[in-house]
Amino acid sequence: MIDIILDVINYILVAILIGVSATWISLIKSMLNTFSNSPFLDKFEKKNHSNPKVSVILPARNEEKFIEKCLNSLVEQDYDNYEIIAINDSSDDSTGNIMKKYSEKFPKVIFVDAKTKPDGWMGKNWACMEGYKVASGDLLLFTDADTTHKKSVISLAVSHLLSLELDALTVIPKMLCLDGITKITLPMISTFLHTRFSALRVNDKSKNTGYFFGSFFIMKKTTYDSVGTHEGVKSEIVEDGALGKKVKESNFKMRMVRGEHLIDAVWARDSSTLWNALKRLMIPLYLQNAKIAVASFFGVLFLLFMPFPILAYSAIIFNSDSSLVLFVISCITSSLVYLGGMLDATKGLDLKLRYSLLAPVGGFIVACGFLAGLIQAKSKTAVSWRGRTYHMKGQVQKSINV
Repeated sequence: MIDIILDVINYILVAILIGVSATWISLIKSMLNTFSNSPFLDKFEKKNHSNPKVSVILPARNEEKFIEKCLNSLVEQDYDNYEIIAINDSSDDSTGNIMKKYSEKFPKVIFVDAKTKPDGWMGKNWACMEGYKVASGDLLLFTDADTTHKKSVISLAVSHLLSLELDALTVIPKMLCLDGITKITLPMISTFLHTRFSALRVNDKSKNTGYFFGSFFIMKKTTYDSVGTHEGVKSEIVEDGALGKKVKESNFKMRMVRGEHLIDAVWARDSSTLWNALKRLMIPLYLQNAKIAVASFFGVLFLLFMPFPILAYSAIIFNSDSSLVLFVISCITSSLVYLGGMLDATKGLDLKLRYSLLAPVGGFIVACGFLAGLIQAKSKTAVSWRGRTYHMKGQVQKSINV
């Protein structure tokens, strides 16, 4: 009787892993297509165009470790018609003082000390809105305080936007990892960035995928106004995704391009910011549809982690034909997880191969972070970000399609 039960369990697991393997084959194929065919920021057919004024909107809260490097990269741009709106979002450290000193030294830098964040707003969204109120450019470029830019980035972005007659343009940066845990985890989670939110999907008019990288997106002021500015996404915790989604849904012409060789952005600074970043990805989904969010969690769990413990189980309980079949399919599935992680680490993230060898650890961390997002989505401390804690209960989140 026990043997029959084990055989049933084994064949159920075999069926699940066949589905997981098929999904990974599709993801790997999609990643290879993305890496081979995505457009680049500095590769386009340039046409004659004007040089409209660009307002760089730079919100910052508690960024004293990064803000100088970011500002240095911005004031050294070779574009000749731009301003930098540096917004201090109620920082508790020296961020505001640093930004103010830059504004006194460089005429292009305009310092804004944001008013206290109103209820119902996420901090970064409010800071962007405060910066927008004083911006005078026809084009708005949004970036983050932990991002650095090569000196030609604004010139390339403007030329790319105008030459292709776009309404909005976002650039994929090189995502920097400052600690070992993030280097292990990012190859697993960014698989979805390079497939579900890839440049090829965003640039395809037939797809409903719209997404901005918060580290760099530029759009016409008229486009920004038309989609409701940041006020229209004021409560979104993944505001860049939500804003990009609104631009795509409004049928504006948008494009995502690669720029890893031109822009560096910090994805997570330590285990705490990594943990909250993972929760931020799951919470919007849960607040839209709890059942789909739970199903998505189990999908991610089996995609990124479960093939490894199932492989261990099949190696230990090796006493029947079903065990042999399960062992073989577990080996295949686990190999595909490793292959996907290695491909993403080397081709997408420029990380050393050794970090992808800890794929089971990375997958486990991602799954745990998503689970924490599910559990805490409606708690008073759903997510912490840049020294603020947000209560998301009752908030509508539309940054991710369910």
